[in-house]
Amino acid sequence: MAAAAWPPPPLDAGITPRAIDYQLRTNPEMAELADTLQATQQDLLALSVYIRELTGDPADSVAVAALAAEAPIAEAGEPAAEQSAAAGVVTGSERLAMLKAVEDFSVVVDTWERRAGEGSLMRTYEVSVAAEFDPGEPKFTPEPGKTYFYENTGTRGTRNVQTGETFSPEGMKVVVGDAETREVIASYEIAPELRSSMHSTAVSPDGRYVYISGASPSAETEPQGASPGLSRAASSVLKVDALTLQPVRQLSVGGRMHHAQVFQDRYMLIDTFAQDPDGLTAYLFDPETDQIIGGVHEEDLGGNAYTAWTDNEFIYIIMEPSGYGFQAARRHMYGELTVVPTSWVARLDPETWEVLQEYPHPGHRADWICFDHDGSHMYVPATGNNVVTRINTETGEISWTRPTGPGPYGCAVNADSSEVWIADKGESTGMVGGRTVTVYETESGRSVDTLFSAYHVDHILLSPDGSEFWATSNYEGAIYVFDAYTREQKDIIDIPGGGDLHGLVWVNYDDDGVGRVVRDQGGFHNGATPGG
Repeated sequence: MAAAAWPPPPLDAGITPRAIDYQLRTNPEMAELADTLQATQQDLLALSVYIRELTGDPADSVAVAALAAEAPIAEAGEPAAEQSAAAGVVTGSERLAMLKAVEDFSVVVDTWERRAGEGSLMRTYEVSVAAEFDPGEPKFTPEPGKTYFYENTGTRGTRNVQTGETFSPEGMKVVVGDAETREVIASYEIAPELRSSMHSTAVSPDGRYVYISGASPSAETEPQGASPGLSRAASSVLKVDALTLQPVRQLSVGGRMHHAQVFQDRYMLIDTFAQDPDGLTAYLFDPETDQIIGGVHEEDLGGNAYTAWTDNEFIYIIMEPSGYGFQAARRHMYGELTVVPTSWVARLDPETWEVLQEYPHPGHRADWICFDHDGSHMYVPATGNNVVTRINTETGEISWTRPTGPGPYGCAVNADSSEVWIADKGESTGMVGGRTVTVYETESGRSVDTLFSAYHVDHILLSPDGSEFWATSNYEGAIYVFDAYTREQKDIIDIPGGGDLHGLVWVNYDDDGVGRVVRDQGGFHNGATPGG
């Protein structure tokens, strides 16, 4: 029997009506059931609620209204004409006229209506310590004047394409290496019962602690190689000693950590895949107190949030219309959707927690934001239609939008902000993975190079001295290193034991042996400048 178009989620993964609809439409193993069921929108909603109650959610805790918003617009059991009428869909010349009226994206920008609520949107969450651990003995001793890189690895299977060797680690790992020699120095595999889907490498501003997503304190061990797209339950954050590489605390933070980065050399900016009912979509975390100082929830921003970024002054959150996320991007790419509502970026003031500005852009399912080093422009790759857009952060003006390779994800700007490099991951394409990096001139948007890279590179970062780009592959379990000036591949750093790689952090120790983060996916920190 043919393989499913998308692996079905476990029943306890917070199943939505849209997820059920997608399986009924695309999974060959469910074809007979789909034909028999002929599920309507209400059927899908009822099934979703029933599954949630069946897997332990109390009936009064199921947010039926929120699930209804996730349901497909068209009812599968109704004739096409009735579907169109019920949804207010127009056809023929009327539809063509409507599309032509907004075919120029400037119309969208000029008629944009604010999505976020007015005033302070700040929410809080009380972090609790679920467990504490003996940190153990140091795995390495940092030398004064040296810089080290940190890399977290997950439990998805990886394959070394050079040797053909495959890996399937049971536990996540924290890895440290010498940034100059590009050699791995030490690593530690965290106990399997603490594993979770891992999508970021983060280190506290002082270089003392590494952060990695951990299992939910109240749940069973997650399946090996669990995907966040299928598991919607909140998890924990593991606080790891940066010298022993072992956990010291398990923190209940009300959400499943996605990305994290240093913010203003004091805090960690963290965004989440999923939240508890009172959890936060994005928040600032104080590593000194292990508490959240403030955050926001996506419902107050007027849509679905994906990732959060910073220019070290403001917080920028990538927003999507409710119900139009990963699956909508894939359906659009597969020709199932003809129109996808406009996405945008929300800029928040971290002092007042107000949304100061919204930036609509032509990309669908944007993933990442990187900035010119003076913060004047941001670059937003979008995987749903394979484009990257340059936006003026002050005016919101779109400088240009250009096509990329398949499924773009991460991006980074070179030392003098003259080039932006885009990782063509293959996100949402259903491919084994993209295998290129595309390079553009920032001012003109002219494509200047396409580089052969690793499969499934999603994070790409400029090294602290500005001389190299490091690209992390979550298919090959390796870091590819490119010369930032010649664009030639310089090295491949294989992570012992494999595992999917996400994110990268450089920690420098000064002549007195005091550590500080100088570069992570959120930019340069603690006075470091590219090439400085």
